[in-house]
Amino acid sequence: MLHIKVKAKDVRFTIPIPYAILTICNSFLSSKFLHQHANKWTKEHFERKKLDFTIPLIDKETLKPIIKELKNHKGIVLVDVKAKDGTEIKVKL
Repeated sequence: MLHIKVKAKDVRFTIPIPYAILTICNSFLSSKFLHQHANKWTKEHFERKKLDFTIPLIDKETLKPIIKELKNHKGIVLVDVKAKDGTEIKVKL
């Protein structure tokens, strides 16, 4: 399970994300529907900036082993950020 902890001045909360949810997100992020819409949404911005770029399609089969391997490394801290104003964000497996 992925744990996201946020500490701010007035607020503290933890968001647990099960690996099943990560797998579902993997399916959504690698869908052709999202890929087509992401390119459609960014097309106008890229034309204004005169950039020739398309968002590449994410391969679901490539991300599957990565999510599977995350399960074997429980307790590792992926992100630990502390801002000057006291806000802290920690992402832990």
